[in-house]
Amino acid sequence: MNDEGERLQKILAQRGWGSRRACEEIIAEGRVSVNGEIAQLGRRVNVDVDTVEIDGAPVGVRPDLVYYLVNKPIDVISTAIDTHDRETVVDIVPNEPRVYPVGRLDGDSEGLILLTNDGELTHRITHPKFGLDKEYLVHVEVGSADVSDTSIHRLRKGIELDDGVTSPAEVSRLQEGVLKFVIHEGRNRQIRRMCEAVGHPVVRLVRTRIGPIRDATLRPGQWRTLTNDEVKQLIEAVAH
Repeated sequence: MNDEGERLQKILAQRGWGSRRACEEIIAEGRVSVNGEIAQLGRRVNVDVDTVEIDGAPVGVRPDLVYYLVNKPIDVISTAIDTHDRETVVDIVPNEPRVYPVGRLDGDSEGLILLTNDGELTHRITHPKFGLDKEYLVHVEVGSADVSDTSIHRLRKGIELDDGVTSPAEVSRLQEGVLKFVIHEGRNRQIRRMCEAVGHPVVRLVRTRIGPIRDATLRPGQWRTLTNDEVKQLIEAVAH
C-alpha cells in the first residue's frame, strides 16, 4: 500500500462527498477505486497521478481543478479561442487556471455553460452515451397557428436531419410560441434544425439546465464557481 500522499477519505470529504466518516463508509462499501483497483480503508492517494473513481465515474482530486458556471450572452462564442477576435466564454472567467468550455452553445444562443480544466468530467458530460440531459427554453415563430400537437409528437419521436434521426426528446408547450426541450445529444444547431423541420424557426434559445445544474439568478455575462455538492451531483449524474 502506498504510504505517501493523503488519505483517500480525507480527499473525498474535501471534494464534497460527505464527512470523513461518510467517505469511509463509501470506501468500505467497495464503491471507490484507485487506478482501477477497489480501494481499501487507509489507502493513500497521490492527487497528481492517481485516478479515483466512485461508482465508475472519475472524481477530480487534483487541487487545481476548477468548475465554473457561466450564463452566456448572445454573440459570445463558446470556444477557448476565436480566430475573429470575438469575445469568448473563457474571457468571462479568471485567466488562471486555464479552463475550457464543456460542449458549446451557438453564438446566437444563450444560457448556461460549464467551463473546467477537468478533462475526464468534460468527456462524460459531452458524450451522448452517458446520457446527461440539457434543458432549453425555446421561442419559435408561430405564424398563423401555434405549434401543433402533431409537430410536438414529431419532435418528441425524433426528426430526420441531414446527419441522421435525432434521439427522442422531451418537448412540451409552455405557452404560445414557447417550448421546453430536454435532450442529451449535442449536434450542431440541433434544436434549431428540429424546429425548422416542423415549420417553426427558432427566434430565441436559452439553455436553462445542464444535468442537475441550474441557476436562474445568474444574469447574462455573470459566472460563479460550482459548489462541491454540485460537482458531486454532476459526477453522480454521469456515473455508470
